[in-house]
Amino acid sequence: MIVAVDGPAASGKGTIARALARHFGLPHMDTGLLYRAVALNLLQWHGDPESEFAAARACDFAQVDFDDPELKTEAVGGIASRISAYPMVRAALVERQRAFARQPGGAVLDGRDIGTVIAPEAEVKLFVTAAPEVRARRRLDELLRMGRHAHYEDVLADIRARDERDSHRAAAPLVRAADAILLDTSALDAAAAAAAAIAAAEAKSA
Repeated sequence: MIVAVDGPAASGKGTIARALARHFGLPHMDTGLLYRAVALNLLQWHGDPESEFAAARACDFAQVDFDDPELKTEAVGGIASRISAYPMVRAALVERQRAFARQPGGAVLDGRDIGTVIAPEAEVKLFVTAAPEVRARRRLDELLRMGRHAHYEDVLADIRARDERDSHRAAAPLVRAADAILLDTSALDAAAAAAAAIAAAEAKSA
Protein backbone atom coordinates (compact mmCIF):
# COMPACT_ATOMS: atom_id res chain seq x y z
CA MET A 1 0.00 0.00 0.00
CA ILE A 2 1.30 3.45 -0.95
CA VAL A 3 0.21 6.34 1.26
CA ALA A 4 0.72 9.88 -0.05
CA VAL A 5 0.64 12.76 2.44
CA ASP A 6 0.83 16.22 0.90
CA GLY A 7 0.46 19.70 2.30
CA PRO A 8 2.11 23.06 2.94
CA ALA A 9 4.92 23.77 5.39
CA ALA A 10 4.26 23.06 9.09
CA SER A 11 0.79 21.64 8.45
CA GLY A 12 1.60 18.52 10.46
CA LYS A 13 2.04 16.22 7.48
CA GLY A 14 5.38 14.86 8.71
CA THR A 15 4.00 13.91 12.11
CA ILE A 16 0.96 12.36 10.43
CA ALA A 17 3.07 10.45 7.90
CA ARG A 18 5.28 8.98 10.64
CA ALA A 19 2.19 7.92 12.60
CA LEU A 20 0.71 6.27 9.51
CA ALA A 21 3.98 4.47 8.82
CA ARG A 22 4.06 3.09 12.36
CA HIS A 23 0.40 2.09 12.24
CA PHE A 24 0.63 0.24 8.92
CA GLY A 25 4.18 -1.03 9.43
CA LEU A 26 5.50 0.75 6.33
CA PRO A 27 8.76 2.58 5.62
CA HIS A 28 8.53 6.37 5.57
CA MET A 29 10.22 9.05 3.48
CA ASP A 30 10.11 12.77 4.23
CA THR A 31 10.74 13.96 0.69
CA GLY A 32 11.21 17.52 1.88
CA LEU A 33 14.46 16.42 3.50
CA LEU A 34 15.85 15.58 0.06
CA TYR A 35 15.33 19.16 -1.07
CA ARG A 36 16.67 20.46 2.21
CA ALA A 37 19.76 18.29 1.76
CA VAL A 38 20.34 19.81 -1.68
CA ALA A 39 19.87 23.28 -0.17
CA LEU A 40 22.37 22.54 2.62
CA ASN A 41 24.90 21.23 0.08
CA LEU A 42 24.43 24.43 -1.89
CA LEU A 43 25.04 26.55 1.21
CA GLN A 44 28.11 24.59 2.25
CA TRP A 45 29.52 24.64 -1.27
CA HIS A 46 28.85 28.39 -1.57
CA GLY A 47 26.67 27.77 -4.60
CA ASP A 48 24.20 30.28 -5.99
CA PRO A 49 20.55 29.39 -5.18
CA GLU A 50 19.51 31.49 -8.19
CA SER A 51 21.39 29.11 -10.50
CA GLU A 52 19.44 26.02 -11.54
CA PHE A 53 22.67 24.40 -12.73
CA ALA A 54 24.37 24.96 -9.35
CA ALA A 55 21.34 23.53 -7.56
CA ALA A 56 21.31 20.48 -9.82
CA ARG A 57 24.99 19.86 -9.08
CA ALA A 58 24.15 19.91 -5.36
CA CYS A 59 21.86 16.85 -5.75
CA ASP A 60 24.57 14.66 -4.26
CA PHE A 61 23.75 12.75 -1.10
CA ALA A 62 27.08 10.96 -0.65
CA GLN A 63 28.04 13.01 2.41
CA VAL A 64 24.58 13.96 3.68
CA ASP A 65 23.58 13.21 7.27
CA PHE A 66 19.79 13.30 7.30
CA ASP A 67 19.86 13.73 11.10
CA ASP A 68 21.85 16.97 10.80
CA PRO A 69 19.86 19.66 12.69
CA GLU A 70 20.99 22.22 10.10
CA LEU A 71 18.51 20.63 7.70
CA LYS A 72 15.68 22.02 9.83
CA THR A 73 16.85 25.64 9.87
CA GLU A 74 14.82 28.40 8.26
CA ALA A 75 17.74 29.36 6.00
CA VAL A 76 17.92 25.88 4.54
CA GLY A 77 14.12 25.64 4.32
CA GLY A 78 13.90 28.89 2.42
CA ILE A 79 16.49 27.81 -0.13
CA ALA A 80 14.87 24.37 -0.43
CA SER A 81 11.56 26.01 -1.31
CA ARG A 82 13.25 28.10 -4.01
CA ILE A 83 15.30 25.33 -5.63
CA SER A 84 12.38 22.89 -5.57
CA ALA A 85 10.92 24.91 -8.44
CA TYR A 86 13.85 23.97 -10.72
CA PRO A 87 12.95 21.20 -13.20
CA MET A 88 16.54 19.88 -13.18
CA VAL A 89 16.46 19.46 -9.39
CA ARG A 90 13.05 17.80 -9.44
CA ALA A 91 14.13 15.45 -12.22
CA ALA A 92 17.20 14.44 -10.20
CA LEU A 93 15.08 13.52 -7.17
CA VAL A 94 11.88 12.14 -8.70
CA GLU A 95 13.12 8.62 -9.47
CA ARG A 96 14.61 8.23 -5.98
CA GLN A 97 11.19 9.04 -4.51
CA ARG A 98 9.27 6.84 -6.96
CA ALA A 99 11.55 3.88 -6.28
CA PHE A 100 10.96 4.30 -2.55
CA ALA A 101 7.18 4.46 -3.06
CA ARG A 102 7.09 1.38 -5.27
CA GLN A 103 9.17 -0.91 -3.12
CA PRO A 104 7.56 -4.27 -2.24
CA GLY A 105 4.83 -3.77 0.36
CA GLY A 106 4.53 -0.04 -0.27
CA ALA A 107 5.53 3.01 1.73
CA VAL A 108 4.39 6.30 3.22
CA LEU A 109 5.76 9.48 1.67
CA ASP A 110 5.09 13.07 2.63
CA GLY A 111 5.80 16.16 0.59
CA ARG A 112 4.19 18.60 -1.80
CA ASP A 113 3.53 16.49 -4.92
CA ILE A 114 3.35 12.88 -3.77
CA GLY A 115 -0.27 12.25 -4.71
CA THR A 116 -0.09 14.21 -7.95
CA VAL A 117 3.37 13.49 -9.41
CA ILE A 118 5.42 10.97 -7.44
CA ALA A 119 2.75 8.35 -6.72
CA PRO A 120 -0.55 9.28 -8.36
CA GLU A 121 -1.47 5.61 -8.07
CA ALA A 122 -1.32 5.72 -4.24
CA GLU A 123 -4.16 3.84 -2.58
CA VAL A 124 -4.47 6.45 0.16
CA LYS A 125 -3.94 10.17 -0.39
CA LEU A 126 -4.19 12.83 2.30
CA PHE A 127 -3.89 16.58 1.87
CA VAL A 128 -3.00 18.07 5.24
CA THR A 129 -3.41 21.78 5.82
CA ALA A 130 -3.85 24.39 8.56
CA ALA A 131 -4.22 28.15 8.81
CA PRO A 132 -0.96 30.03 8.08
CA GLU A 133 -1.01 31.60 11.57
CA VAL A 134 -1.25 28.17 13.20
CA ARG A 135 1.54 26.79 11.04
CA ALA A 136 3.76 29.77 11.83
CA ARG A 137 3.26 29.24 15.55
CA ARG A 138 4.14 25.55 15.20
CA ARG A 139 7.28 26.32 13.22
CA LEU A 140 8.31 29.00 15.72
CA ASP A 141 7.87 26.56 18.61
CA GLU A 142 9.97 24.00 16.74
CA LEU A 143 12.74 26.52 16.12
CA LEU A 144 12.76 27.66 19.75
CA ARG A 145 12.98 24.03 20.94
CA MET A 146 16.03 23.69 18.70
CA GLY A 147 17.57 26.72 20.38
CA ARG A 148 17.13 28.91 17.30
CA HIS A 149 16.37 32.60 17.58
CA ALA A 150 13.22 33.56 15.65
CA HIS A 151 10.28 35.97 15.66
CA TYR A 152 6.68 35.03 14.94
CA GLU A 153 6.17 37.78 12.35
CA ASP A 154 9.25 36.65 10.40
CA VAL A 155 8.20 33.00 10.50
CA LEU A 156 4.66 33.86 9.35
CA ALA A 157 6.03 35.92 6.46
CA ASP A 158 8.26 32.99 5.48
CA ILE A 159 5.32 30.55 5.64
CA ARG A 160 3.24 32.80 3.37
CA ALA A 161 6.15 33.21 0.94
CA ARG A 162 6.68 29.46 0.77
CA ASP A 163 2.98 28.87 0.17
CA GLU A 164 3.10 31.32 -2.72
CA ARG A 165 6.19 29.71 -4.27
CA ASP A 166 4.99 26.14 -3.75
CA SER A 167 1.51 26.77 -5.13
CA HIS A 168 2.53 28.79 -8.19
CA ARG A 169 5.72 27.14 -9.40
CA ALA A 170 5.61 25.72 -12.92
CA ALA A 171 7.07 22.34 -11.95
CA ALA A 172 4.81 20.13 -9.80
CA PRO A 173 3.02 22.85 -7.81
CA LEU A 174 1.48 22.15 -4.42
CA VAL A 175 -2.09 21.17 -5.17
CA ARG A 176 -4.59 18.79 -3.64
CA ALA A 177 -5.09 15.66 -5.74
CA ALA A 178 -8.68 15.22 -6.84
CA ASP A 179 -8.99 12.00 -4.83
CA ALA A 180 -7.10 13.18 -1.74
CA ILE A 181 -8.80 13.33 1.66
CA LEU A 182 -8.62 16.86 3.10
CA LEU A 183 -7.47 17.06 6.72
CA ASP A 184 -7.38 20.48 8.38
CA THR A 185 -5.25 20.28 11.53
CA SER A 186 -5.71 23.90 12.65
CA ALA A 187 -7.66 22.89 15.76
CA LEU A 188 -5.94 19.51 16.32
CA ASP A 189 -2.94 18.61 18.43
CA ALA A 190 -0.44 16.06 17.09
CA ALA A 191 -2.17 13.05 18.65
CA ALA A 192 -5.63 14.05 17.41
CA ALA A 193 -4.33 14.80 13.91
CA ALA A 194 -2.59 11.42 13.74
CA ALA A 195 -5.71 9.63 14.96
CA ALA A 196 -7.87 11.39 12.37
CA ALA A 197 -5.41 10.52 9.58
CA ILE A 198 -5.24 6.86 10.63
CA ALA A 199 -9.03 6.63 10.75
CA ALA A 200 -9.31 8.20 7.29
CA ALA A 201 -6.62 5.92 5.87
CA GLU A 202 -8.21 2.82 7.39
CA ALA A 203 -11.57 3.74 5.87
CA LYS A 204 -10.04 4.45 2.47
CA SER A 205 -7.92 1.30 2.36
CA ALA A 206 -10.89 -0.84 3.42
